[in-house]
Amino acid sequence: MTIETVSTNKAFGGVQGVYKHASNATGTEMTFSVYVPPHEPGAKLPVVWYLSGLTCTHANVTEKGEFRAACAELGLIFVAPDTSPRGEGVPDDSEGAYDFGLGAGFYVNATEAPFATHYHMRDYIEKELPEIIAANFPADMSRQGITGHSMGGHGALTIGLRNPDIYKSVSAFAPIVSPLNCPWGEKALTGYIGSDKTAWGEYDAVALIESGARVETGLLVDQGKGDNFLEGQLKTHLLTEACEKAGQDAVIRMQDGYDHSYYFISSFMAEHLKWHAECLG
Repeated sequence: MTIETVSTNKAFGGVQGVYKHASNATGTEMTFSVYVPPHEPGAKLPVVWYLSGLTCTHANVTEKGEFRAACAELGLIFVAPDTSPRGEGVPDDSEGAYDFGLGAGFYVNATEAPFATHYHMRDYIEKELPEIIAANFPADMSRQGITGHSMGGHGALTIGLRNPDIYKSVSAFAPIVSPLNCPWGEKALTGYIGSDKTAWGEYDAVALIESGARVETGLLVDQGKGDNFLEGQLKTHLLTEACEKAGQDAVIRMQDGYDHSYYFISSFMAEHLKWHAECLG
């Protein structure tokens, strides 16, 4: 449970920190950021998790997400983990591609060599890091929400759908909604889990909804119509169709002119955080 403080900065009356620790889940050192808003001594605050996308670390949203003003106003702790294990001996894509390996853990527990040794991002996000947050920050772990972008949107949707008793609110920005049906997913899940697609369903939001998974408070998803990954990789319409067919409440908004960048994410971040705060009470 020991963590090392890398940096702290005062922001909007609260504290933006970056921390690192030795992870049992990944067998590596992991870095994450936490924003704690101003609060009364002894108060316990709801937590919103943010999972980042391909090529990102904790730093992308921490530096560009524009979440702190809203978190300070709403009283939300904001946690941003890394996207994969890193360090000496951690395997990468054989060709150094951006969509697999380092920076592209896809929030799964890998079972295929050589990735099975370190790539346990599912356990890291669902089990280990929450224990660290609970032990070191003024977090009310009975009030947790989760969101994310692109690969992290995939992570937020699947983790939220698999654990509705833990995550009371689930949202996403431009998520990969069905890794079973896109090139990014085909490559990642084959490499991490193997070619047997029957094992992929628990990492596919559409498949989870089709098999009965539900989020009681509904889903909130924003997707830019100008996103160059929309048709080939993200395929938002598959999530819309699955939710409508299954009766899963969902607000899925197609936003004119927005692309896949943090200009898009930061434009709607405050709305997502307000929605999480309302769901978390």
